[in-house]
Amino acid sequence: MDEKLEYIIKESTRIFFKYGIKSMSMDDIAHELGMSKKTLYLYVENKTELVQKILDHQLNCQCSEKDQIQGKKLNAIAILLEVSKIINKHLREMHPSVTYDLQKYYPELFKKYLEKKREELYTDIQHNIEQGIAEGLYRNDLNIELIAKIYLKKLETIHDPEFLPSNEFNIENIFDVIFESHIRGIANKKGISYLEKQKKTLNFNL
Repeated sequence: MDEKLEYIIKESTRIFFKYGIKSMSMDDIAHELGMSKKTLYLYVENKTELVQKILDHQLNCQCSEKDQIQGKKLNAIAILLEVSKIINKHLREMHPSVTYDLQKYYPELFKKYLEKKREELYTDIQHNIEQGIAEGLYRNDLNIELIAKIYLKKLETIHDPEFLPSNEFNIENIFDVIFESHIRGIANKKGISYLEKQKKTLNFNL
């Protein structure tokens, strides 16, 4: 990727996460990037294309983060704890309106993004459950496919403002509750003991 384009995508992501998408015009973005709008348009035709490139970049970043975690050779619960730290970091950095803006103003782009993310997450959840069973941390009587679908659906409700309005529920707390209930629902005694130990050791606020 061209270094200038990479800079535009990364910085625009930071800008959208900070201020939201709808509130930032291309003039605003160019100003924040420290370049003219004419220069910005050399790399993206319009705001829609910029949003598309950002969503593609997010998917690539998520894959890179996943590869880094897998490279650590952790057990199934430790992997989920690592993932939870990354997700919580992203949630803290993201303006509450970002998901709403994507749903309302870029529905087709957001739909395709969610479909790709859903497919990858579903596979990752299944693999994690299989790994946890093999390691003796999860119960061995689990319906892996059904649990993966249910957990995935729960994760998707995090960004549903009608079901979980942001003025009533903190998005990080929502994720923590979903995350811990998932582990406690599938872990055996050994797995729950490990989870409790890690929460104390790593100072997790679940």
